[in-house]
Amino acid sequence: MSQREQLATQAARHLVPAIYSGRPWVEAGGLMSYAPSLEDMYRQAGVYVGHIINGTKVADLPVIQATKFELVINLKTAKALGLAIPEAFLLRANEVIE
Repeated sequence: MSQREQLATQAARHLVPAIYSGRPWVEAGGLMSYAPSLEDMYRQAGVYVGHIINGTKVADLPVIQATKFELVINLKTAKALGLAIPEAFLLRANEVIE
């Protein structure tokens, strides 16, 4: 994560349209990311902690998988790569960085 700006810059320099594992990569100049919502994951962690504090045994807690995902697209990077992102795809994005 500490080198995400350099990695995103190198990917763009070599015209590699990369998809990353989270919003910070796209904010650093990456093309796009599709990843679980961090807010939703933190909320679920809080629910788990609440159950444990109230006495539920950890072994009795269900395994929860992410159910909310975010698509973030960086249009500036797409233009630099010479990519045209279809309007229908942009409409499905949770956030478009221009």
